[in-house]
Amino acid sequence: MSQPEIPKEDPDSIATRASLLGRLKNWEDASSWEDFTKTYWRLIYGVARQAGLSDEEARDVVQETLLGVAKNIHEFESSPERGSFKNWMLNITRWRVADCFRNRVPVREPRAPSPDAADRTATVERVPTPAELDAYWEAEWKKNVFETAVARICQRVKPKHAQIFDLYAVRNWPAAKVAGELGVSIIQVYLVNHRLTKLLKAEVAYIRKRLE
Repeated sequence: MSQPEIPKEDPDSIATRASLLGRLKNWEDASSWEDFTKTYWRLIYGVARQAGLSDEEARDVVQETLLGVAKNIHEFESSPERGSFKNWMLNITRWRVADCFRNRVPVREPRAPSPDAADRTATVERVPTPAELDAYWEAEWKKNVFETAVARICQRVKPKHAQIFDLYAVRNWPAAKVAGELGVSIIQVYLVNHRLTKLLKAEVAYIRKRLE
């Protein structure tokens, strides 16, 4: 299976996703599927890697998960009984991750204990539990929402303010170091952080409403 590059998020595309699920039912709508892939590629890949899969296995999980969505999107309806699309995606990802672990285990078991039997047992034991995968998914989801929100607000403010926020709030540099590096006062660092933090909270809420 070919291994594409991990798509980069386009912060400006988030506003087009309100009706994305409806548009995905049309397999010929290439732009919607490209938008969908950009949205969820990193999320699925990150979960697969945290679960213990290799880079190649994680990429396969991404492709198989997206293929599963394409095959079954016509049957999905967002309702209290079926759950959210976010959770439906998690279930598909969980199945594909489990498939990868099962494929690692030899089909034929040895007739007598052998030195490599312990390795096979260890492989089975490394399969993450549903609760662990839920935790990985939620952590990656929050990470992706946060990164997308930061990228979007930084596009709407002055470049210097975006730098201040990135260094102080995202990279956790001390205020004095940020001020010295960018040639601004410490109070300006605090003021920019206060203003952009408020914008960030609003942006995170907006994105979660759109995607969940």
